[in-house]
Amino acid sequence: MSSTSASIGFAIIGTGMIAEFHANAIRAVPGAKLVGAFGNVPEQRRAFCEKNGIAEYDSLEALIGDPQIHAATVATPSGLHAAVAVPVLEAGKAVLCEKPIDVTLEAVDAILAAEKKGNGRLACVFQARFGAGAQKLKAAIDAGRFGRLTLCSAYIKWWRDQAYYGTSGWKGTWKIDGGGALMNQGVHAVDLLQWLVGLPEEVCAFHATLAHTMEAEDTLAATLRFPSGALGVIEAATSTWPGDDLQIEIAGDKGSATIVNDRVTRWEFAEKQSGDDDVLKNIDAGKIGGGASDAKAISIEGHRRLIEDLVAAIREGRAPMVPGTDARRAIALIRACYESAASRSVVKVSR
Repeated sequence: MSSTSASIGFAIIGTGMIAEFHANAIRAVPGAKLVGAFGNVPEQRRAFCEKNGIAEYDSLEALIGDPQIHAATVATPSGLHAAVAVPVLEAGKAVLCEKPIDVTLEAVDAILAAEKKGNGRLACVFQARFGAGAQKLKAAIDAGRFGRLTLCSAYIKWWRDQAYYGTSGWKGTWKIDGGGALMNQGVHAVDLLQWLVGLPEEVCAFHATLAHTMEAEDTLAATLRFPSGALGVIEAATSTWPGDDLQIEIAGDKGSATIVNDRVTRWEFAEKQSGDDDVLKNIDAGKIGGGASDAKAISIEGHRRLIEDLVAAIREGRAPMVPGTDARRAIALIRACYESAASRSVVKVSR
């Protein structure tokens, strides 16, 4: 679709809690129009569609067959993403897929193959990349300001109560959630870390279930080795009350920096540049983040930017800013951490 005036029609697949964020974000983007939704729970689906004044599809096939739909956001449970994203992409429509893109590399590769087959466009919800703090940090890394990178780490020490897992039926399960704290909550920080400094080469991890009754882990610690020789750590948890903000630390032999929920809290370099003193005062930073103690306590700003970008990508015939191939890297790193914990060994990360 190349028109710059016609609205891009969106549908939402999956009508649970996160679907409301998608609906509000779509309405906040000029040129995007929320047309309808489909979900596997009829009562929930009907209530969602009535609340939002949109069409209710009684099957995925009906949604795909509607010519008003140019794109769909996928908001189903994580392990069901491929089941709906594949047919939508094969039909030539665009998809914005919630994180994680799916929970196994086999499922992710099926989604990527469907994108090629249908010549559609696939984007993933990794909104942390759009933050002003993350963008500043990425520019400094790419400019070589840190010198040789030495330690590159991510910390997601969050809290979820037992009800979060006990009332969902799928969260914290290996089959549908794909894991626990690392796959569900930690995936944002995992993506951000690998986007900033590249994919680690090897990992060694331990995980445990310490504060909840659930199948998968609520606490994980992993050590990383990057191809450059730099080392790092990932700590991911939903077991640390009351929950801390997401934190990324990057250090090298010429500088160190830290972002906390996208706000720069440390910015020190051996070679100072103009504007460095203003980085810590950046009022635009910190707008994308949240969720340390409450999954609902997030802004729609990140989703809005991703939908805005997908609308532009459809009109301009280009790839989205967070393509599926990038989303695959986060899953490769997470699966390597789980494999390491299960085997009690160092594991190479799939490329």
